[in-house]
Amino acid sequence: MKNIDVLRTYFSYDNFLGEQEQIINYVVEDKKNCLILMPTGSGKSLCYQIPALIFPEGTLVVSPLIALMQDQVAALKRKNIPAEFINATLSREQKEKNLDAFISGKIKLLYVTPERFRNADFVNKIKNKKISLLAVDEAHCISEWGHDFRPDYSRLGEFRQIINNPLTIALTATATHDVQEDILNKLNISGSKIFHQGIKRPNLRLEAIEVDDDKQKLNKIVKVLKEHPGSGIIYFALIKTLEEFSQHLLDKGIKHKVYHGKLKDTERSRMQKEFINSSNVIMLATNAFGMGIDKPDIRFVIHAEVPSSIESYYQEIGRAGRDGKDSICLLIYNQQDLYTQMDFIKWSNPSSDFYYALYDLLQRDIHQANSIGLEYLRENLNFKNKKDFRLETALGMLDRYGVTEGSIEDKNLVLVDDLPEQLTDEEFLKDKLMNNNKKLLSVVNYFRTEKCRRVFISEYFGFHDEKDCNNCDVCEENELKSNGFPN
Repeated sequence: MKNIDVLRTYFSYDNFLGEQEQIINYVVEDKKNCLILMPTGSGKSLCYQIPALIFPEGTLVVSPLIALMQDQVAALKRKNIPAEFINATLSREQKEKNLDAFISGKIKLLYVTPERFRNADFVNKIKNKKISLLAVDEAHCISEWGHDFRPDYSRLGEFRQIINNPLTIALTATATHDVQEDILNKLNISGSKIFHQGIKRPNLRLEAIEVDDDKQKLNKIVKVLKEHPGSGIIYFALIKTLEEFSQHLLDKGIKHKVYHGKLKDTERSRMQKEFINSSNVIMLATNAFGMGIDKPDIRFVIHAEVPSSIESYYQEIGRAGRDGKDSICLLIYNQQDLYTQMDFIKWSNPSSDFYYALYDLLQRDIHQANSIGLEYLRENLNFKNKKDFRLETALGMLDRYGVTEGSIEDKNLVLVDDLPEQLTDEEFLKDKLMNNNKKLLSVVNYFRTEKCRRVFISEYFGFHDEKDCNNCDVCEENELKSNGFPN
């Protein structure tokens, strides 16, 4: 079956979009490794799903996001495409059943989290399976210099070797030039072709505006809601600020939904489903919301607080206007919000001394830590500031690097390995901290830029062929200046 026939038969589209056809031909016919950079909502998944249906053997898809992989598998099943996933939500019996079905050829696509390769039983079974294609989704997670580093992703080159170095396609919406090179190096596919579509979302109107206080910020938000009716997302960095603005909007009679980490899993899931299935719905959310949101009619994305990086900002605004209709993406800039992100950066970059101190404490008294909880660790690490989240970051990194298993919350945390070099190398940690600060500075420069905002974003990602968009506030202002109008 030809590529276009698969597209029409299984996905009900008559034509490919952008570079999809060129990429699929390259993978299916040339059988060469590649890295794909496509804007959110441009159909990256088809670039490996169609080859998966053409190749004789199975396709293994690595994804860091449990909810996203479950949504994708459900969508494939509705199209009668044999697909399954293995992640922490399944029972041991179901994991084994899905793996056996993939190995026997009953299913064509198996989605797994990168942590799955820590499991010896999984590795021993999968290494003897002939795999036609390895697809690495959200590939920016491979790089320490990306905006969402996952240590298990950085080991995918080793795992790729274990499964006999199959044909590999890596996919992401956001990667700077350095991150692109890091992805290829870590996967051991250096020199592979890179396909990129740049920042070609001409229907997205990009704007940024500075405010002095929350009153001005609220007025700007309400103005957008009035001028751009329909569904939209308003992003906040802090849950506390989100809750305050939620009350402000309720006081004005503006109905909306909220999504943040304090909600129970069932409540977050309900909010997400209601947002996807409803029209004219407003969602106030932290950046935990949005992955896997396939809603075409989002008319606005407002960042009510400064985001941490251009990568995360671009990924989040990419959720607007997937139906091709006009949508607005507004960044509201306040100097105080910048200090919040600076605190986040400090909390997310503990020093090597902090990691050593935590590890030593867990070695000495992990039973007490499990019994009493985080407060025991805080007090014994000699800091009691509840707004300091270095402990949560450090525990998360110990888990991601496989140093610990279980969790303090479940009272079953155990040490299973030594501290890795990455968490004890002070120079490396200082470089990472500086890199995070540079990313935040790029957001400030985006706000202050006097060039087209779309060109700024394109050049940030290393694409220098983008023309002025004529659909951002800077282009509009420059046009007025060129016609002799004052600022």
